[in-house]
Amino acid sequence: MRSIWRGAITFGLVNVPVKVYSATEDHDISLHQVHDKDGGRIRYQRRCEVCGKVVDYEHIDKAYDDGDRTVVLTADDLKSLPEEKSREIDVLEFVPSDQLDPIMFDRSYFLEPDGSSPKAYVLLRRTLEETDRTAIVHFSLRQKTRLGALRVRGKVLMLQSLLWDDEVREADFPALSKSTRISDKELDLSASLVDNLSDDFEPADFSDDYQRELQQLIDAKLKEGESIDTEATFGESEEDDEKDDDGGEVIDLMSALRASVEKNRSKAGAAKKSHSAAKSKPTKSTPKAG
Repeated sequence: MRSIWRGAITFGLVNVPVKVYSATEDHDISLHQVHDKDGGRIRYQRRCEVCGKVVDYEHIDKAYDDGDRTVVLTADDLKSLPEEKSREIDVLEFVPSDQLDPIMFDRSYFLEPDGSSPKAYVLLRRTLEETDRTAIVHFSLRQKTRLGALRVRGKVLMLQSLLWDDEVREADFPALSKSTRISDKELDLSASLVDNLSDDFEPADFSDDYQRELQQLIDAKLKEGESIDTEATFGESEEDDEKDDDGGEVIDLMSALRASVEKNRSKAGAAKKSHSAAKSKPTKSTPKAG
């Protein structure tokens, strides 16, 4: 695997340098379109609708259209946003793991410790395990500010990007608001069926039959000579190289932990004193009208 991003998990004054890897991959067989007459590759061109010319990537900007007007955003405009430059996975809070609704989960990433010592990484992993907590984090990846869940999977810390609250739709179906009567007999039969099909989930027991049969079809056509020379159908394709940036430095772990705890303790104490002072402070009486 190749890392796609490099940075550090930060909570309190603790800094945990990590490398980020995509945890999943698409196993679908890649197909493209060709001309049915001669097998020539069909390509989509980036053609400008104003001048009609095909435009190279280096001359393409992004834009927002509100229906009446268009705002063009250059690469420099996007780089000026502070979040785009961030290389930190900032822990916002630790929440009970069972409070996360699975519908919010988006993409999954493995985190590898990056540095001479994995101690801070292992400490965070074990803390999450023993407290049964998930860290809610804030990070930036591929020009987007993201919310994420940092949790443990085996011996690895996993980062899962979360959908924002307003990206999850409400399911409001009129049919479900109607009163529906379910008899005890129907419920018993349904429960019996569930019991008959109950088992432990083993992902390896399931396979993608469509992709397997598609591969068999392709292999059979190759074996029977039903193919054409690839060089005659398309030219070279361009691939973007992914770059890794350097991560942050690790400060002394115990010192960072102590300082973070003391800092939070001081904040809590100051808040308590302020609350007590507010309660004990005499209130001004309103003069009675004479």
